[in-house]
Amino acid sequence: MDYRLRNRILIFLVLAGIAAYGLVRISGRQPVAKISGVTPIRENLVSSIDSNGKVEPITPYVMRAQLDTFVEKVGAVEGQQVKKGQLLLQLNVKDAAAQLAEARSKLLRAQDDLRTAKGGGREDEAARATGDLAKAQAERERLQKIHDALVRLVAKQAATQDELAANDLALAKADAEVARLTGAKKEFGLDLSLSAGQAALRVEQAQSEVAALEEKVRDGRITAPADGTLYSLPVKTGDYMHVGDLLAQMADLHHVRVRAFIDEPEIGALQPNQPVKITWDALPNRTWQGRTEVIPKEVVARGTRSVGELLCAVSNDHLELLPNINVNVRINAQERSNVLSVPRGAVATENGHRYVYVVKDNPLSVGQKTLEKREIQVGIADATSFEVLSGLQEGEMVGLPGDFDFRDGMAVKVVNTDAAYVRGSR
Repeated sequence: MDYRLRNRILIFLVLAGIAAYGLVRISGRQPVAKISGVTPIRENLVSSIDSNGKVEPITPYVMRAQLDTFVEKVGAVEGQQVKKGQLLLQLNVKDAAAQLAEARSKLLRAQDDLRTAKGGGREDEAARATGDLAKAQAERERLQKIHDALVRLVAKQAATQDELAANDLALAKADAEVARLTGAKKEFGLDLSLSAGQAALRVEQAQSEVAALEEKVRDGRITAPADGTLYSLPVKTGDYMHVGDLLAQMADLHHVRVRAFIDEPEIGALQPNQPVKITWDALPNRTWQGRTEVIPKEVVARGTRSVGELLCAVSNDHLELLPNINVNVRINAQERSNVLSVPRGAVATENGHRYVYVVKDNPLSVGQKTLEKREIQVGIADATSFEVLSGLQEGEMVGLPGDFDFRDGMAVKVVNTDAAYVRGSR
């Protein structure tokens, strides 16, 4: 083939291809990405926080063993509704009762000793000490009178010096005896004072022992401190219990609280009195309503999570929520009415900014559209939608990513604009 002819054919083919490409572009038959689009709608949005939690009684009563003994009788069953004062358990307190009887006897003896000490001692001992001193004083007075008389008689030479000396010796002995008995009586009084103090101490000790044993005997009879549900009874007849062992737990379960574990980034959206919905996997068709009460004041580690512990009051009228069960918690943190919203799937995030791809008409092609990348500002969000604060107008259509990666200026063909298709994924 001639070299020039071959070049002419190649040039002709290239020109024909360019012409065909131009005709396709102009005619709108160029293959383009087929996408779905959605128009933003106005709706009510509720921003919720989902987490897990644990049910707790608000006012629990915990009963523990106060002495080492056996369970003698069980008067109720776990899960039973009980009335205040109803017998739950009877513990064996025979040893404590015997010790109590002995302690009461000791107390009576100590009280008798105290009364005796305060009354001046035993009557026979006190009377003997007083009588001996009175006799000695009377004898001294008698000898003193004889001494005086003998002195007068000696002066008149009616008595001898020997008689006076013998009387003076007897008088001296009487003085000594009075002094001895006076000192003995004083010492007896001091002994009585000391004895009274010791007796009072013994009474106090005996009273404390009696009170402690009386409490142990009373604690042998475990009764319900209030009306409520006996939700824990881990003992049975014949079990041996040590001091401090758990006997029973009960509470009024008509109102319980849920301790919800909220991840750290979501704590800022919490406020008191926000609506709470509780679900339990064991009863999947039931929900319980509540309100937030105590907002977390600190963050603690829980496994691999950093959480704040939120307390929620929950109504439990049918007593279905049990203490210590694990539940699911949804908190309606924020709510907006009649706001413009777009599906989450239509919003892309890049460097902290949020974008949508707005579907625009293509003036150069019939049936084709062009994507415009546009930044938007969003507000609250629920599980499927974002609130649009700015950047997008009501009535504008946005593309929903599918099999194609969107880019600014991309030519597309919208094949599905059914709003039910978009919202049906919620």
